[in-house]
Amino acid sequence: MNRRESVMTGGLSLLGLAGAVRRARSAVIPRKVIVVGAGISGLAAARTLVSLGHSVVVLEGRTRIGGRIATSGLWADAPVDHGASWIHGPTNNPITALARQAGAPLVTTNDNSMIVYDTAGKPLDAAGSKKLEVLRTAIEGAVTRGQNTLRTDATVQSVIEAGTAWQGRSAQDQSWMRYLINSDYEQEYGGSSNSLSALWFDQDSEFSGQDLYFTKGYRSVTDLLAQGLAIQTGQVVTRIRVQGAQVFVDTKTGTFTADRVVVTLPLGVLKSGAVQFLPALPAAKLAAISTLRMGILNKCFLRFKSVFWAEKYDWLGYIPALNGRWAEWCSLSRQTGKPILVGFNAADYGGQVEFSSDAMIVQEAMATLRRIYGATVPDPVGYQITRWGNDPFSLGSYSYIPVGAKPGMMDALAANVNRMIYFAGEATNRKYPATVHGAYLSGVRAGTELV
Repeated sequence: MNRRESVMTGGLSLLGLAGAVRRARSAVIPRKVIVVGAGISGLAAARTLVSLGHSVVVLEGRTRIGGRIATSGLWADAPVDHGASWIHGPTNNPITALARQAGAPLVTTNDNSMIVYDTAGKPLDAAGSKKLEVLRTAIEGAVTRGQNTLRTDATVQSVIEAGTAWQGRSAQDQSWMRYLINSDYEQEYGGSSNSLSALWFDQDSEFSGQDLYFTKGYRSVTDLLAQGLAIQTGQVVTRIRVQGAQVFVDTKTGTFTADRVVVTLPLGVLKSGAVQFLPALPAAKLAAISTLRMGILNKCFLRFKSVFWAEKYDWLGYIPALNGRWAEWCSLSRQTGKPILVGFNAADYGGQVEFSSDAMIVQEAMATLRRIYGATVPDPVGYQITRWGNDPFSLGSYSYIPVGAKPGMMDALAANVNRMIYFAGEATNRKYPATVHGAYLSGVRAGTELV
């Protein structure tokens, strides 16, 4: 993307934070702290606080830890992650160090290892592949020009249409460009191109290096962080109250009292109003909660008796007749040694598909695969489906910046309230939003900030 900068040296992520913890420990006043949420940001905050000498209790609404890191053990010989699956940019990434500490087996997934099929299910030939890249270049150029010339914000879609003579293009051009917009923008950020801010959608930074996949599941990292922590699951928080020098956290089963609280609720839950704050949160924080949005990226894992697809490619692209439907697939056969495909649906269709039955979702997925590989493709022997938008403990996959919002709103979301309520989570990390490493670093930041 145009504004996204690659972080080539990120030693400060670990060494700098370790130094901050050492400095904070020297001036610590032991406190009783409640951490709301046992996702990776909550676990990181709790471990940081415990290391600084605080007494910490983590309250988690789910009956498991991990939050949007959710490793499924349904297939005992092939754990798959319903949520986060990869370390995006492993070089100097703090999650890489944690994964190694946990002894998690990792394999690379090559973003450039991809085959694309047209709407009829035929692989693009050399001319088709060249044309697709020409269209991609035109789209990227339109976005860059828009970012350099816009005086007021606009949607990514409108900027692309204005900068590529969209209305004068052929139906095939528009179909292929819709595929590229879905694959390069909507799948990446989770938001519709009709919602993403053209000015700010890609303001984030990233670490460098080939993405790494957890062959035994991402939960190895959260399990490592959770070791030794006092965690209570099944505690659904309904209200957070500050009275004098105390914080009261009400759940559906009781009330917990502490000196401070760290809130790591996902943006979607904050937006829902499921948790009440007394006194009310500051206006800037409420504006950030209401304006920033949660994107959707859902997965459909299909397991077969044997591999029938182009196994030498990590990624399979399909240019659908209907925008955004079953356009992106990842083969997990090389990574897991099992005949597993995962189809991704993001943004608008990613949300719509959540209201379909499992049978209908599998049927639609198989219709796409049979269009590509033929009518004789067998039914899967198993499937797993995610519905992150309807998960009451996340209400979305990860945050994004819509048109009209600004990156500073993430800073407002991260700001503490009267040094009593602290906030963490991927949506509070302006530099690395929508990532596991961003969530983790936000938890460490909140923990050290509390001191």
